[in-house]
Amino acid sequence: MMRKSVHTKNYAVFLELLVEARHRAGLTQAQLGQQLPFGQPGISKIERGERRVDVIELRLICERLGMTLSAFIEQLENRLEKKNG
Repeated sequence: MMRKSVHTKNYAVFLELLVEARHRAGLTQAQLGQQLPFGQPGISKIERGERRVDVIELRLICERLGMTLSAFIEQLENRLEKKNG
């Protein structure tokens, strides 16, 4: 049986990168949440892995963090390659 992706090591890397990107942007969860339709509670749930984020939401989050979706994905791919060899 396949594990849900929110419980995989790769998804943990994704969440770690998302939190780091928010910190680099100098934003708190509340500040970022004010700019998004799901608010701070949604950001908190996403960062804890309790709520999945779809690609459209991720694109919006990236925009609010001052980066493109493609830049985020490139960083994710690089980190996953290092982690998974």
